This record gives sequence, C-alpha cells and structure tokens, in this order.
Amino acid sequence: MGSRKRKSAELLKEAKKQQYQAVLRNCPTSPRKMRLVADMIRGMEVNHALDVLKFSSKEASRAVEKLLLSAIANWQSKNEGVRIEESNLYVSEVFVDSARILKRLRPAPQGRAHRIRKRSNHVTIRLDSKNVVEEISK
Repeated sequence: MGSRKRKSAELLKEAKKQQYQAVLRNCPTSPRKMRLVADMIRGMEVNHALDVLKFSSKEASRAVEKLLLSAIANWQSKNEGVRIEESNLYVSEVFVDSARILKRLRPAPQGRAHRIRKRSNHVTIRLDSKNVVEEISK
C-alpha cells in the first residue's frame, strides 16, 4: 500500500471513531413506508425522536425505534462516563435504501400470472452531538 493511500485510510479510520451509527439490514417493510418514518426523526434530538417513534401509529416506527436505541448504545460504548443529556445528541443522518426483493406469483384470470414484489430495506442512523459553538454560529 502506498503512503498516500495509507494516510487517507488512517484519516478515514479516525473519522469513523467519531461517528456513531447503527444499521438495520433486510427489514421486511417497503422502503417507501420506512422513509416516511425516517423523515419524521431526521435532525431531531435523540430523546424527542424516541418519543415520536414510541407514539407513532406506523408499524415501521417500532423497528426504527429499536435501531435508534442501538445507535445510542454504540455512542455510549465509545463515550463511557458521559451522560446523554449533557452531550446534546441528535439524529444527524437517516437514510433508507432498497434491499432484496422477493418475487412471488399470484394467479390471474385466464391462466395468467401476475408478479408480486415483496420489498425490503436497509436503514442507517447516524448520531452526532451539537456543540455550543455550532449553536451560537447559527
């Protein structure tokens, strides 16, 4: 490996240490329905986002709530001894990508068949902490 490549790899590794994320893979919900839930919590403070997800009537909110709790646990494992309330954690990024699609056939009239696509998705949540300097500059 060349020196430039090694340096850039080390920089990426250091940047990943400051990122707190959780990933949910192959969730059997359509990406369109999951994006509705993801849009609800994007940019929110963590405690407020948990409340919104807990009292949401959408089925996808249960999976996202669990995923957000996992991201918080990942943050706690990297920052031992720091309280969540003092850190000003917020949901910096949430994105939903399409995953595998199960293709099924449903009988149709006159001997035909219609294809049914059962979709699934991948969800990624990234957390970040708001610094006092960032809040003053806005």
